[in-house]
Amino acid sequence: MKDLRQITVIGLGLLGGSVALAISRRLPAVKVVGYTHRASTRRRARRLAAANKIVDDIRRSVADADLVIVATPIGTFEQIFGEIADALPPGSIVTDIGSTKVLPHRWANKMLPKTVHYVGSHPVAGSEQRGIEFARPDLFDGATCILTTTRETNRQAVQTLKRFWTELGCLVKIMSPAEHDRILANISHLPHVTAVALVNANKSEELKLAGKGFLDTSRIASGPPNIWADVLLTNAGNTTRSIDKIIAELSKLKNAIKNQNKAQIEKLLEAARDKRSSLLNHKVRRKELML
Repeated sequence: MKDLRQITVIGLGLLGGSVALAISRRLPAVKVVGYTHRASTRRRARRLAAANKIVDDIRRSVADADLVIVATPIGTFEQIFGEIADALPPGSIVTDIGSTKVLPHRWANKMLPKTVHYVGSHPVAGSEQRGIEFARPDLFDGATCILTTTRETNRQAVQTLKRFWTELGCLVKIMSPAEHDRILANISHLPHVTAVALVNANKSEELKLAGKGFLDTSRIASGPPNIWADVLLTNAGNTTRSIDKIIAELSKLKNAIKNQNKAQIEKLLEAARDKRSSLLNHKVRRKELML
């Protein structure tokens, strides 16, 4: 992409490292600079050749950047925006890959200079693993990436980011920060808290008898607690409303089981099966999933 000569990735964990590796594979003409505050992560990133240059000075990392991607836990965004604000070149674009967007937009508006363009990004990809050693250049192949914008968002910056994420293999959607947080509370944050509740509802000794179904259902409960605590706290209202929805659905099943209402039980199970089947078919048609 000729308008992106240098991209700086702040945070070189699973997602940040995967972004850096994907850029190197898909956009080899672009210089990639990586920043992380951990010396151990810098050493691992250099061994993996995750970026053209890996530095320990956050302000120096962005000084010549056309695009800055913040890939740290959401709770650090406000501080990072403040740290890099007066080191950013005029006209540069700042984005992040966090799972919530209303607060990052608010922080960017408060902390970043008006000469810089902020757009929210959320590539819906990843795993329960953490750390650059799990980074993969193909992590974003076929993934959806949501860009979040407001009326003040620079449209050229949006188009640049749309092309960028498309080059990395993503299918791009654009929506408002509020819509993003409402939807993701249901399809991302709620599954995580449900998996956590499922594991915590069982005794450790009894869990040793669990089969593959339990392991599949609870996989995302293995996600990093510090990152997920930030996600839940920065989207608290939507997430608590989503929890109320699943409590209501569990209550329907509970009452049907308690009342020995087999027809109602089957109706609820069938509705879920049919809805999930429709989802899988949609993902296959879009080539987001291979069966």
